[in-house]
Amino acid sequence: MDDFAIRKRFSYGTVMVDLETHRIIDLIPTRNTDEVRTWLATYPNIEVISRDGAQIYANASEKSHPGVVQVSDRFHMIKGLTEAMTKYIIREFPARLEIPAVSTNSEEHVKLIDQRNHVDRVRFAQTKKAEGMTVNEIALLLHSSAKTIQKYLKLDTDKVEDKVIAREANHRLAMQQKQEEVNTARKMASDGIPIEQIAKEMHHTFKTIQNYLNPSYSVENKHYHARIPGKLAPYEAEVIKLRCEGMTYPSVHKIISEKGYEGSVASLRMFIQKDRIRCMSSQKEEACSDYHPKEYVQRRSLTQLIYKGLNDVKTISQEQYEQVLKSYPMIADLYVTIKEFYEIIYSKHEEKLDAWLVKLEKFNIPESQTYVNGIRQDIVAVKNGISMQYNNGLAEGSVNKLKVIKRIIYGRNSFELLKAKVLLHEQFRCEIN
Repeated sequence: MDDFAIRKRFSYGTVMVDLETHRIIDLIPTRNTDEVRTWLATYPNIEVISRDGAQIYANASEKSHPGVVQVSDRFHMIKGLTEAMTKYIIREFPARLEIPAVSTNSEEHVKLIDQRNHVDRVRFAQTKKAEGMTVNEIALLLHSSAKTIQKYLKLDTDKVEDKVIAREANHRLAMQQKQEEVNTARKMASDGIPIEQIAKEMHHTFKTIQNYLNPSYSVENKHYHARIPGKLAPYEAEVIKLRCEGMTYPSVHKIISEKGYEGSVASLRMFIQKDRIRCMSSQKEEACSDYHPKEYVQRRSLTQLIYKGLNDVKTISQEQYEQVLKSYPMIADLYVTIKEFYEIIYSKHEEKLDAWLVKLEKFNIPESQTYVNGIRQDIVAVKNGISMQYNNGLAEGSVNKLKVIKRIIYGRNSFELLKAKVLLHEQFRCEIN
């Protein structure tokens, strides 16, 4: 048996499925204990009842058939443990867990992180998307927002110009045009045309034409590629050091403002963003001499590892995983305990369950303690679910069938019409088979 939504969040019913014939037997428009007990009592020949961990169905089964074999669904056991551990990790750990740097960024990856290499970033994002990675996972790799990655995926790489190449091309074109102007001015001067007339015809000032005619004049801008120092220049080394130590931007801004800095917090953010690969050059190493490289692992990756294998979680590497276990031993112990539960279920060793519950209680985690209490209240059915072949998959599949039927008729059916359509379909399928 399993519940299904008649009107989501307002009213629910119960579907009854025969474990042997796999047919839907009946639908009742409630999931209250008394109504379910009354329905079950009309069938004294019931020997096995498979259900989820809800106490409503457990009480109804016990009242209607005191000696019946109740089987708690294995999927819901795992789901309950996963939800409990996920709640604990979200409550206890930050969104990003800091670990010592273990990843070695290749030149290609460093280049991709650089915001100026637009074409490479777009191609990288589209390649990873084709490999099956999600937008959020690609965003983590490129240190970008999900919205930016969505824009990347819509672009045509053949028509996208690299920002660095485009800027260099514009610079060369500007120098070429300026050199042509200088040559024209010098030719006009060699023809005996006065500077005032040259300036008037070329729409330049008298001083500019004088500069053009100077033999030592060069069109090359000596300041190109040079960084113009601003208000932050005297404090850059200190800003990098404080950020390396994990201090927030407002805190850094407060410290350097007391020393005379007059800029904004936004300027600090922009400076650090443009200097992503900080502490890698010699100047940064001097500023961060006492800094140990760090990196961050997303908390979401750790919650996914509760129910997925390491190879299935693309946002964390083997080296990062091992370092997380070293840096946070509590997580390592939890993972080991969770894997032991999986082994108990799939190896059908229900006799090991009691010892495992005691081990889980020793963590003294409120979320896991709630889960343990729920298992203990239903311990017989849980052990039956581990040792017996029955499960609630048939009922779960039947609920999906009900959803499809409701969608076909746009959810505008009454319960009586839904029940009639489902049972008639089951009867027709049985007669055909």
